[in-house]
Amino acid sequence: MKIITADERMAETRNIKGAIFGLHGIGKTSLLWTLDPTITLFLDLEGGDLAVQDCPVDQIKIKTWDEARDMACLVTGPNPSKRAEQPYSQAHYDYVAKDIDPSFLTKYNVIFWDSISVASRLCWQWATGQPEAISDKTGKADNRGAYGLVGRELVQWLTQIQHCPNKNIWVVGGLDRKEDDFGRTIWVPQIEGSKAGNELPGIFDEIISMVTLKDDEGNPYRAFITGQVNQWGYPAKDRSGRLEMIEKPHLGELMSKINGPKPERRF
Repeated sequence: MKIITADERMAETRNIKGAIFGLHGIGKTSLLWTLDPTITLFLDLEGGDLAVQDCPVDQIKIKTWDEARDMACLVTGPNPSKRAEQPYSQAHYDYVAKDIDPSFLTKYNVIFWDSISVASRLCWQWATGQPEAISDKTGKADNRGAYGLVGRELVQWLTQIQHCPNKNIWVVGGLDRKEDDFGRTIWVPQIEGSKAGNELPGIFDEIISMVTLKDDEGNPYRAFITGQVNQWGYPAKDRSGRLEMIEKPHLGELMSKINGPKPERRF
């Protein structure tokens, strides 16, 4: 451990770690068009890249939960706090790096994961085959054990992704509309189980909802909602303090604004 001086901290290059949620068809995957394709890596869990089939971006397709964990470990690097038998450990990293040379990652500045919703379903499929998802008493499936395992796995996976050094990270996912006990509309990330969804705001710096709004003439337009206290109840958080409540749905411009000069504090 070492002391990082104030000057060193202020001189460090800051990387953005954010999650974007939106209804199906809103254009989350199409946000790739708003990024520089020469420095962006598209990690595709959805398997539905028709909207970006002509986008000249490098892509890796991920089809299982094991592959999702392997790629998170490779991209981020080993977690020194993990024991050898645990995911994201040095042993896990060395195992993955035997087949995929991690040096290929040096060209990328942005890692785009699409999507956490599919990742949670892959995790659920994996979890139902684990011993924790089987009741010791009956020998039958135990959904409570499976959901508990999914929650822990997803939080570890997202935390691993969030700790990726020297790269900007964006994770996209679906958005679900629900009603609370009083019949009020609430919007929540589309993730299997509730644990990961509840802990997301504490993991990522930026939580953004990509939605459709209407202008004064009633014409619809797409927008990013970035403020936690918003009138629509969308999940959102801006740790940078540089964004307006409503922003243009353009990731390149948004990243420039987050890394730009901070507005004067208003108390």
